[in-house]
Amino acid sequence: MAVAQAQYPVAELAHKLRERGVNVRFGIHPVAGRLPGHMNVLLAEAKVPYDIVLEMDEINEDLGGTSVVLVIGANDTVNPAAAEDPSSPIAGMPVLRVWEAENVIVFKRSMAAGYAGVQNPLFFRDNSQMLFGDAKQRVEDILKAF
Repeated sequence: MAVAQAQYPVAELAHKLRERGVNVRFGIHPVAGRLPGHMNVLLAEAKVPYDIVLEMDEINEDLGGTSVVLVIGANDTVNPAAAEDPSSPIAGMPVLRVWEAENVIVFKRSMAAGYAGVQNPLFFRDNSQMLFGDAKQRVEDILKAF
């Protein structure tokens, strides 16, 4: 989200969904962005209400009851191998358990691995779909279609 500067269209999408009664929440991993709190600052800049911006530990328990999760640019922080594959180099790393949601849409520029250099099996799960391209442009496309 930071690289694409997608926080403003993401905030607009959240606003439009909330106007229609959709329960919108943001889950933030503690190391998301370039420094701790980076995503929180970007969302605050875009006027996302802070009460719907949740830390990983606050939202993980709710993900199993979530209809749709949009993952914007994340890779290692949403990798199920950390939780499910004891032989993975990232085994034991705390992650957002987005794969527990009914549907996951991952916004990515490519299929490249994250900083850890580990393939993400989330990308190949039956409940996951990839939306390739610049996150800001893709969210703007969704807003136009909305």
